[in-house]
Amino acid sequence: MASIFTKIVAGEIPCYRVAEDEHHLAFLDINPNAKGHTLCIPKKETDKLFDLSEAEYTALFAFSRRVALALEKAVACKRVGLSVIGLEVPHVHVHLIPLQSMQDATFGKKEKLSPEELTALAAEINSHFT
Repeated sequence: MASIFTKIVAGEIPCYRVAEDEHHLAFLDINPNAKGHTLCIPKKETDKLFDLSEAEYTALFAFSRRVALALEKAVACKRVGLSVIGLEVPHVHVHLIPLQSMQDATFGKKEKLSPEELTALAAEINSHFT
């Protein structure tokens, strides 16, 4: 059965798209730890990070780096944190979280943003994506 992320890739479920290339997609987390919390995924559904081939693994992190650099330009933060947990959705995903404090990385604090704010934020991050 296709994961929710595979359905997002297929366009069956909408998302706040931040960046994309042939093999990857980045979109805003709709239940973010902090403003700008972004998920980077391979378009190919793979359950676990270490099930990716070495080339796929390297490509995902290269893509995530490009997204993180754009995120830093769009959202004021001390740094962009990276987390790979992946228990909720059986599809590899990298969390990029703009950090002001370590609490932003704990997944215990959530930020509320309106659909309009999410749309504008996705466009702003995308404008810095190279």
